[in-house]
Amino acid sequence: MYFIGIDLGTSAVKLLLMDQDGKIKKIASRDYPIIFPKLGWSEQNPEDWYVQTMDGLKELLSDIDKEQVAGIGFGGQMHGLVVLDQDDNVIRPTILWNDNRTAAETDYLNNEIGKDKLSEYTANIAFAGFTAPKLLWMRKNEPENFSRIAKIMLPKDYIAYKLTGVHCSDPSDASGTIFYDVKNKRWSKEMMEICGIREDQLPTVYESYEVVGNIKEDIAEELGLRKDVKVVAGAGDNAAAAVGTGTVGDGKCNVSLGTSGTIFISSKSFGVDKNNALDSFAHADGNYHLMGVVLSAASCNKWWMEDILKTTDFAGEQKNIKNLGKNHVYFLPYLMGERSPHNDPNARGTFIGMTMETTREDMTLAMMEGVAFAMRDSYEIAKSLGINIERTNMCGGGAKSPLWRKILANVLNLKVDILEVEEGPALGGAMLAAVGCGLYSSVEEIAQKVVKIKETVNPDPEIVELYNQRYEVFKKLYPSLKGFFKEMHID
Repeated sequence: MYFIGIDLGTSAVKLLLMDQDGKIKKIASRDYPIIFPKLGWSEQNPEDWYVQTMDGLKELLSDIDKEQVAGIGFGGQMHGLVVLDQDDNVIRPTILWNDNRTAAETDYLNNEIGKDKLSEYTANIAFAGFTAPKLLWMRKNEPENFSRIAKIMLPKDYIAYKLTGVHCSDPSDASGTIFYDVKNKRWSKEMMEICGIREDQLPTVYESYEVVGNIKEDIAEELGLRKDVKVVAGAGDNAAAAVGTGTVGDGKCNVSLGTSGTIFISSKSFGVDKNNALDSFAHADGNYHLMGVVLSAASCNKWWMEDILKTTDFAGEQKNIKNLGKNHVYFLPYLMGERSPHNDPNARGTFIGMTMETTREDMTLAMMEGVAFAMRDSYEIAKSLGINIERTNMCGGGAKSPLWRKILANVLNLKVDILEVEEGPALGGAMLAAVGCGLYSSVEEIAQKVVKIKETVNPDPEIVELYNQRYEVFKKLYPSLKGFFKEMHID
């Protein structure tokens, strides 16, 4: 029996074939373009997602017994605004999660509606990348398009619709719209009124592992699949990746160093920090999670290596770095502004503390440490809520660096577990499909079966103490520079 996971990413769709024992049999990938109509804008054509997904599925399914395919699940980029008309045609290109046009709408929600009310209605406050500000922008700037909206969806849900004909979503992805009541798992009537939308314009919300329908007959025929292949709702990319790393149930943690960085803490209880510095979302396992998001993580490394140092020898640049915790250079990793905990699109990347003795290695180490310190900002908030964690998984491109693993272990003072297999949201989507098809009784059960640890990095008490001292300096830098960032901002 086979299960397919579809990870609809920002630059590509990744498709994964998993057998019933959790072994990965095949992976395929297809790229698609991002459109930048104006400075700070970021859009995509949903039809590109569908065309490339179908093409990738055909490669994934070649040379296997297609009769054995039982289910399909999803992970996907969050927050994107997909709008369909009454004939289910796409009205305009999707405004993506990393689009920055909604500063005025975000300010309106946070300051005029008020953060307290937003938190009461949705458990979260507004960030520029979330879906609700995009709707408000569209209502103001494209009223004709706004009036044509019959269905509002999220990116991965559009693919689910194309495969099944069902307008669906899941609680983890819906949480990132901020017109979803996370605590009670339902669309928020108050937020729908604020955004000027009706509940019939929103998709039906299923748990991530629940079956939304079977694959459509014409799709089944085109792909050579059985007509009873089940499709589950899937999850937002971070929640799906958490499933794939076994970060489910109560009190589990995962640190992801991808393009952006996240610290993801699973919980069986609903909770919100008093300043809404962390996202409080529903989880793909049917429970909840807290999440801090650093907008630039491994992308800082790519920028520093390729654009500044003009090298692709990432490992070579790190091999001579020693003396962790003794660096005199600091780096604020806010190359695209920052989300958690500052919620400041004006924040910028900053090196500080250089002297005539500063070396290339010092700068590289500062960049890596800066990302780790930014992760700790969110972790400290989680600890203030009484959350006690002793270890974390680590995934994403940055997790391939032994040096970065060691830095994270010591900055966070946590045991860092490296997994045998780490395939992100695509694996999580396939695992959710296996649960939906009844092969496993719960998401926790399949996680225990599939996820295995190959290595653990332990913190060194001496280095931990050095990093504790350096973090006390780091956390003073952003408040000191916040006003300067705002003054230097140019629209």
